[in-house]
Amino acid sequence: MSDSLTLGDRLRVARRTRKLSAAQLAAKVAISPSYVQKLESGARKATPSLVLALATALHFGPEVLTGQPYYGEPEAEDAVHAVIPELRRLLLCYDSPDELEIAPRALPVLASEVDQVSALRRDARYAPMGPLLPPIIAELTHVALNAHDREQRQAYWHLARAYRAVNSLAHKMGHHDLSNTALERVRWAADQSGDPLMQITAGYLVAGAMLRQGAYASARRKLLKLRAELERLQPEHSFTNDALAVDGALLLKLAVIESRKNNTETARAFLDEAEEVARMAGGRDVLAYETSFGPTNIRIHDVHVLIDMGDNEQALARLAEWAPSGAAEWAPPATTVGERSSHHHIDLASAKLALGDRTGAFTDLRQARKIAPNHTRFHPSVRETTSALLRLETHPSNELSTFGNWAGITTH
Repeated sequence: MSDSLTLGDRLRVARRTRKLSAAQLAAKVAISPSYVQKLESGARKATPSLVLALATALHFGPEVLTGQPYYGEPEAEDAVHAVIPELRRLLLCYDSPDELEIAPRALPVLASEVDQVSALRRDARYAPMGPLLPPIIAELTHVALNAHDREQRQAYWHLARAYRAVNSLAHKMGHHDLSNTALERVRWAADQSGDPLMQITAGYLVAGAMLRQGAYASARRKLLKLRAELERLQPEHSFTNDALAVDGALLLKLAVIESRKNNTETARAFLDEAEEVARMAGGRDVLAYETSFGPTNIRIHDVHVLIDMGDNEQALARLAEWAPSGAAEWAPPATTVGERSSHHHIDLASAKLALGDRTGAFTDLRQARKIAPNHTRFHPSVRETTSALLRLETHPSNELSTFGNWAGITTH
């Protein structure tokens, strides 16, 4: 089922539903009435922070404006939605599960399957990941509830990772209620595992959800509290490499929060501190507690922060500055996890479109799709950028029209 509605269309309907004029809505979010009209007509594209501000002012969830969840024709990808009801049931019955028809497999076998799921999650391969989750969670739940001592703690540790995969899947597919439930389960399983770094990681994920709902002050407080807890656990900066990576992830999330509040200097300070943490960790890209951290992720966040604050020219200037010999701009290395790398190209597509570079914008959309098609197809920003490109082209190319159809957008 293709969706021809844009964010501007949904904004106009939502505004009229609340019986607000363009001027009244503009006053609530501190922009001009003409800017609201340009957003509704599609002449301007809203940043993620503005989408959240508009949704908050209208007393709607952001998904009302973004139109999530999206459904469409490609069966291989839309089959991922089919596992959502089963996941809802499993997460509801987390501490009182249905009996299994056969005994659960051994914990090492289940742990290796969680490794596979986690790798798929990091590369944003949600379609193959989705069907693997229900049986793994069902078996792990029984092992965790019935085991003892070290094995029980390990089972809960892996269960926290599996719940994190549900959170990612649900969030990216637009099932935000399930995403929030999964976060509660991550936190529960992390507590049961007794691993302080897993508990801090669970808090980091909750702060990310707060950020997505526009609760910036709450998210900032939570992240600062988590950093203080990390310092308490491993004082005098005698951090393990895993702890350094977790701390770096907290700093990058803090930088994004400050960018959403247009606090340029504070965002820059957190990015600089993240660079110092990366140097302490050996200056390598690492994976710790399901989170990637290192020089590559810092650069991706550096660009994301600039784009978030509307400084698209500076963001592209950074990429040109970092470009290797013979290249026009820096790009994440091929070894970068797919979710991060595709998100980078989605950001760039939006920035290039804002600067009038339609060809560059479409090139980045295609690259994002090549890296992580599931993530790209279901990303709200991809829909808005693609809709804008189709609208701006008098005669869209076959390639652009085909991309729009794949993304579930009906051309007018």
